[in-house]
Amino acid sequence: MEQVKVAVPDGALTALRFGTGPKIAIAAHGITASGMAFRSVARHLPDDWTLIALDLRGRGGSNELPGPYGMSRHAEDICAAAAQFGQGAPVALVGQSMGAYAALRAAARRPELFTRLVLVDGGLPLPVPGDADLDAILTATLGPAIARLDETYPSVQAYVDFFRAHPALAAEWNDDLTAYVHYDATGPEDAVRSRVNGAAVREDGRDLLAEAASFGDDLRALTVPTVLLHAPRGMFGQEPGMLPAPLVTHWREQAPHLVTELVDANHYTILMTDGPAAVIVRHLTAG
Repeated sequence: MEQVKVAVPDGALTALRFGTGPKIAIAAHGITASGMAFRSVARHLPDDWTLIALDLRGRGGSNELPGPYGMSRHAEDICAAAAQFGQGAPVALVGQSMGAYAALRAAARRPELFTRLVLVDGGLPLPVPGDADLDAILTATLGPAIARLDETYPSVQAYVDFFRAHPALAAEWNDDLTAYVHYDATGPEDAVRSRVNGAAVREDGRDLLAEAASFGDDLRALTVPTVLLHAPRGMFGQEPGMLPAPLVTHWREQAPHLVTELVDANHYTILMTDGPAAVIVRHLTAG
């Protein structure tokens, strides 16, 4: 793995390059994550593939890139990466959770840049009441993921232990998760904190909720072959999943280029454990 840069109009986005093969895939992560979330996926890629896992604006090595944030801005950054690394040829694209929404927008607006799209437990419009308190919804759904952004930890190991106690992760902890947490950690040894920009998370979260209907427009507009991989368990490791079965069925019928597959996992382990990662790779490298 090596760090590489993606040229964007206001600076340079950091990305993690896994592999050296001529076939290219671009990856977009979740709302409080980083490109290191795709380490499990990268390990399962065939030798003739390279994965460019972005640190989206406000996260990881891109945490100092300015806003505005939001899915349209992330989609522009994804398209810049696809153009740079594809060098005139279309590339494969995968996004998980929030990254799925950004990837969907990129593929809907610039289909000529992409051969296929894999949505991992994200990308479908979530029903939001018109008078809803968006910040309250974010707090209720993201919970510990947001809380950690305002905390410091006495050591990197204490930060790892915080993640290991999460009910969706504890039973399936692995070296990829440890590497993910280490990559996110910054600050002095006695005051370790996340590299994620909390303002970016909150702006992106509000965008996902306030603009939910626009992702339906993106799904209907898709011309790129697309698969949605969805999990039956959610962010706390329990049913229901982030994308309930009726919602998946509805959008499979609405979006002509969308096929779906249920993967036995939760919202995090669908990306960061071996079995589900192999499923992602099978779809990402198909054709």
